[in-house]
Amino acid sequence: MNKAMGKKSKTAFVCDECGADFPRWGGQCTSCGAWNTIKEVRLGSVASGRGSRAGYAGSLSEVKLLSDVNLLQAERILTGISEFDRVLGGGIVKGSVVLIGGAPGAGKSTLLLQAIANIADRDIGVLYVSGEESLQQIAERAHRLKLPASKIMMLAETSVQRICDVLADIKPQILVIDSIQVVHTEDAESAPGSVSQVRESASYLTQYAKKHQLSIFMVGHVTKDQSLAGPMTLSHIVDTQVMLGSTDDARYRVLRADKNRFGSVGELGFFAMDSSGLKEVKNPSAMFLNRTETPSSGSVVTVLWEGTRPLLVEIQALVTDCQYGNPRRLAVGFDQNRLAMLLAVLSRHGGIITAQDEIYANVVGGIKVSETGSDLAIVIGVVSSLKNKVLPQDMFFFGEIGLGGEIRPVANGHARLNDAAKHGFKKAVIPKANAPKHPIQGLQVYGISTLVEALDVFSGL
Repeated sequence: MNKAMGKKSKTAFVCDECGADFPRWGGQCTSCGAWNTIKEVRLGSVASGRGSRAGYAGSLSEVKLLSDVNLLQAERILTGISEFDRVLGGGIVKGSVVLIGGAPGAGKSTLLLQAIANIADRDIGVLYVSGEESLQQIAERAHRLKLPASKIMMLAETSVQRICDVLADIKPQILVIDSIQVVHTEDAESAPGSVSQVRESASYLTQYAKKHQLSIFMVGHVTKDQSLAGPMTLSHIVDTQVMLGSTDDARYRVLRADKNRFGSVGELGFFAMDSSGLKEVKNPSAMFLNRTETPSSGSVVTVLWEGTRPLLVEIQALVTDCQYGNPRRLAVGFDQNRLAMLLAVLSRHGGIITAQDEIYANVVGGIKVSETGSDLAIVIGVVSSLKNKVLPQDMFFFGEIGLGGEIRPVANGHARLNDAAKHGFKKAVIPKANAPKHPIQGLQVYGISTLVEALDVFSGL
């Protein structure tokens, strides 16, 4: 009877490969098809008749009226690295959980070590928990980077419960978990790094962060296809998810916000990697516009809008004779299906047929283009290569192309024009709706409404 009135252990059966839940054990996961991956997981102690889940850091079950919720603006802590703060939305929000992923050697640990060194130097409590590297290795990195290390607290631990015990004693404001794939919770019986362990550990830490207003950075591993390892629920649990990757030039790193509850999604931060760590790139457009001295056909400059700022990039196109029976269409840096669509519009409304040619298009610098404002530059690049006509070095294009051959306006057109003018560009071919009401000094603007008008401007160059 005492046993019946005591605490019971709530269990579930979870696939280690895909994270699917099942009411009972089975040999094969019906969700992903993997064999022998379903494991029994203890979710924590459940008081009989109560249904309240233990194991998490305190109770958050407090009913409030929405009108009674405090509307004070979230307080932020600056990292001292402006590009990092930009991607986070203006700094670290107290009580937020940030997941930073990237390939091995991308610089995740280096960036976080530089950030918390700046924060700790302002007498803000920080704790760096390492589950992969020894404390000696981290100390050597800090010494190599010449970082002030006297105020950074370190801990080598992988148990979530013991980490929270330490947090309760020292009460820091910033916590770094390096990495979430190696920590484990005692409430899950599977091995560290499994889907259930990553999910339960991240949930436990997130609950603790919300209750105690602790800001947490979690380092995440990536798979061979450069996606975050672990369950998809990991991305839903955290407040912000950023990815650190390298460009085609291995010296540079790009930090992108894939999810941000406190800022702009798609915001980019640019860094240069050298022996002293990651250095901010104040003018990323100059980094992507490192053009050759000898201009060539097919090279076009466009102005993208990434996050909250314009970015000038070079797009290259190559049109060549088909060597085999089926002409290839290859796009690097943007959607290949969009390239095929633009070529169809060029054929139907521009009268330029490329069905028998192989076409290759590339965004220089390794940046990924997701907006449609680069449509006009891509098409002009293809025509430039096909006609073997070199475009002026001080000219740029932007605008979305519709299926009817119309040139549609893009967001933040005036800011794009101003940024290009600051970089010395003299001519702009843009949608007519984006043409400025007042002239911009030193910039000649061609406002166009259709693809035919854009081709006419190209022919008159």
